[in-house]
Amino acid sequence: MSLKDKNIVIGISGSIAAYKIATLVRLLRKADASVQVIMTEEATQFITPLTLSTLSNNPVLVDYYQQETGEWNNHVHLAEQADLILIAPASANTIAKCAQGLCDNLLLAVYLSAKGPVAFAPAMDLDMWKHPAVQHNISLLKSFGHAIVPPGTGELASGLVGEGRLAEPEDIFSFIEDYLASDKPLQGKTALVSAGPTYEAIDPVRFIGNHSSGKMGYAIAKQLQQLGAEVTLVSGPTALPTPSDVNRVDVVSAQQMLEAMDSNFSTADIIVMSAAVADYTPVEVADQKIKKKAEDFAISLKKTTDILASLGAKKTSSQTLVGFALETNNELENAKDKLGRKNLDFIVLNSMQDKGAGFAHNTNKITVIDRDLHVSNYELKSKDEVAVDICKLIIEHQLLIKQ
Repeated sequence: MSLKDKNIVIGISGSIAAYKIATLVRLLRKADASVQVIMTEEATQFITPLTLSTLSNNPVLVDYYQQETGEWNNHVHLAEQADLILIAPASANTIAKCAQGLCDNLLLAVYLSAKGPVAFAPAMDLDMWKHPAVQHNISLLKSFGHAIVPPGTGELASGLVGEGRLAEPEDIFSFIEDYLASDKPLQGKTALVSAGPTYEAIDPVRFIGNHSSGKMGYAIAKQLQQLGAEVTLVSGPTALPTPSDVNRVDVVSAQQMLEAMDSNFSTADIIVMSAAVADYTPVEVADQKIKKKAEDFAISLKKTTDILASLGAKKTSSQTLVGFALETNNELENAKDKLGRKNLDFIVLNSMQDKGAGFAHNTNKITVIDRDLHVSNYELKSKDEVAVDICKLIIEHQLLIKQ
């Protein structure tokens, strides 16, 4: 895409990798983007503001105000004008401060004023990058909806070889191009979403079901469509209206949902399995209504096919597969186990212990666990807002697949 007239704010924190940003600035300027560099005091020890000012054709900002004139560097204005704020290199220290909302320099003030897209390109030594505290902070940043440009692998400043290198300028430039490609980052993608309950017939009148309303899945389908994806929604029984421009396939039983998901799976880039599918179904279904006679009545049940596991077994490296887990105890352990067994990229955990979350509510409180077992916790929000959070993670994963 064209980056012409895009306003990119690059925040540089203290890291030896800061020298790479000179090349990134040149690439952005050659693409006719406007670049504003903000540096921490520590960053100026690794590359001079003069170098970056010359390359960006803009004054480099370090302090809250200009020492010579006393003019205030308006952090709110800087954040509002940015099409993207990229913090690169993002040191462990700056990542921690952003994750915790600390503010002791201009870069952090701009970050905390941001309402638009924010991305981080981490750079640090291998052991630092792998430390649980750093990974926890990365999870927090992801939970805020920020994008992470994965660090590269190679020789590090310490002499170690491993993960932690700042991504190469050309790779960061490509990431920016993709991230700002359009207001619809999923344009050209195909999405498959399941929603609602399944009803397993006992006789022509009665069934085994659950309390799923389908609201969460419908919200996700709507958001994916608004982001540009072509969406097929496989829906169990629900009274909800079909989201605009979404192709809806109505099913009743778990077997019908399996068939509908299977038939649409191979062409889908994104699959979100949010339906509450019955685990068991009656062995036999009576042709006529069963009359109330005996004091006790027993129904023989058999397992339904595990739809999510069957999809996970067929998933390709170009697909993003998201599952849901509704738990009442040992929530994290059970969700992580499900994530691995079913070959998911993300699992969205709902706990029945959380008020306002789960079936039928208009709100939800989720925890998302990714393939690397990073845990991101979200506050109680409307299901439309939760759908936005989930779709941000899907977009980020699709960008990484493309790279």
